[in-house]
Amino acid sequence: MYARVRELLTKEERLQYMRIPNNLSDWVFGTYFTFTQHDIEVIKRHRRDYNRLGFAVQLCVLRYLGRTLSEVKDIPEEILGYVASQIGVETNEFNSYFKREATKYEHLEEIREEYGYSTFTIQEYRHLSKYLLPHALVNGNALHLIQISLDQLRKKKVILPSMATIERAVWEVRKRAEEKIFNILLTSLAPPQIKKLDLILSPMPNSSKTFLAWLKEVPGNFSPESFLRVIEKLEFIRDLRLQINVNEIHPNRLRQLSRVGARYEPHSFRRFKNSKKYATLVSYLLELVQDLTDQAFEIHDRQIMSLLTKGRKAQEEIQKQNGKSINEKVIQFADLGSALIKARNEGIDPYVALELVMPWEKLVISVKEARQLSRPIDYDYLDLLEKKFYKLRKYTPTLLKVFEFRSTKSAEPLMKAIEVVRGMNDSGKRKVPDGSPLDFVSNRWQKHVYDDDGTINRHYYEMAVLTELRNFVRSGDVSIVGSRQYKDFDEYLVSTEEWEQTQPDQTKLFVSFSEKEYINERTRSLHQRLEWISNNFDKLEGVNWENGRFRIDRLEKDVPSGFQFITL
Repeated sequence: MYARVRELLTKEERLQYMRIPNNLSDWVFGTYFTFTQHDIEVIKRHRRDYNRLGFAVQLCVLRYLGRTLSEVKDIPEEILGYVASQIGVETNEFNSYFKREATKYEHLEEIREEYGYSTFTIQEYRHLSKYLLPHALVNGNALHLIQISLDQLRKKKVILPSMATIERAVWEVRKRAEEKIFNILLTSLAPPQIKKLDLILSPMPNSSKTFLAWLKEVPGNFSPESFLRVIEKLEFIRDLRLQINVNEIHPNRLRQLSRVGARYEPHSFRRFKNSKKYATLVSYLLELVQDLTDQAFEIHDRQIMSLLTKGRKAQEEIQKQNGKSINEKVIQFADLGSALIKARNEGIDPYVALELVMPWEKLVISVKEARQLSRPIDYDYLDLLEKKFYKLRKYTPTLLKVFEFRSTKSAEPLMKAIEVVRGMNDSGKRKVPDGSPLDFVSNRWQKHVYDDDGTINRHYYEMAVLTELRNFVRSGDVSIVGSRQYKDFDEYLVSTEEWEQTQPDQTKLFVSFSEKEYINERTRSLHQRLEWISNNFDKLEGVNWENGRFRIDRLEKDVPSGFQFITL
């Protein structure tokens, strides 16, 4: 007797696996409900139309669902009509098939012998459990494992058992997979770390809030203060020194376990066995480190966007406030320009012409006023950002100190500049050292980085570093160690060691693992197609050779003539 286990499916979900849905695709019709010549010959061995139709439907049901017709009585009319039309009988004959129950079992036995189907046994149960375990170590989702079980049994032509049996197998395998993952995580924990994990579930000093609840709090806004709060949590977790070996655990499985931990409150953790409690908590903390890293850099991203937006708005406000004065200056200089034009055309002394419009002393003053009202020739607003630099300084030294950045070759000058800024932050120096890298500075920032005396402006240099850092991270040229969203692209790829151990027949790739074989195969395919075109050139419609030139006729319009488009 099997021990009673927890049900994984609802009653409605269980029924979905026992019926044929409506509106099946053409591929499904062609794969499971279309007969070969051999199938037709086997079906026509039977006397009477209802026996032939019943046998044919039972064969299709077994192929598609993996179940017997006794378990699936609701056959869609579309399926019944399609099957009946292939063997030349009427669909109403199907009702007569159920008059003799023994006939169905006799036909089922015949299908087993003819097509190689077998019954689900205890040995198949063990085989299925062994097959499921590697999948459960990758993905613990019950519906996913149930579907894999059904697909594997159908592939082996094993008549499916009850859904309760499938659920039992999945439940037991999933439990073994969890225990294996728990053991892997626990072996990496030392007693001091376990003590700190227990502390996380306890209240914080002078507060009823637990450390876990504090860690789960989401930053309310994207301010420098929020950045520092996120870093405080990140440093708290790093202080646990969780040197966990997760190489034996699939990232998807670790993420699933983390999501479970994210849902539980401290009192829920306390009810777990130690193995589940610590493993789930560790998984959650490992994923939380990545989330906090991404949150922190997202705040920096928003701060840079806010800095630039405020600069643009400041420029707009200046122009708005000075609009009247600017308009007056435009009119004055338009009049002065007209006077100069008239002086040249009529041969008048230009200075006399100008003073007729505006006295010389007033003209000198007006030029100075115009200079004060003017903006840069490219109408940029970076010159207005220096006063806002100190808001960035509230958190950016921590940003550069806490995070480790890695880069492609194109971003190496920026990495060197980051080290320069880190050094200034640590030493307290205000002057940018001579010889500091400037290759990363864009043209837009170039003219602001240098002061009038030729020295590097500390504020603009650091703002250029922080802005370019944000741009390079977003483009993927710079990665952040410990991040999920901004990690190194190579981390998305299969490792060299794993790739070398991969067997070609165990993958779903339809190309050769050897680049030479792949290129040779593609070359052969190209030559075959070119040879076919050469041999059939005169038969190709719309293609011809005129005066030594290859010519292809223009494609005809797909839209019928006279058709009018309606713009909404």
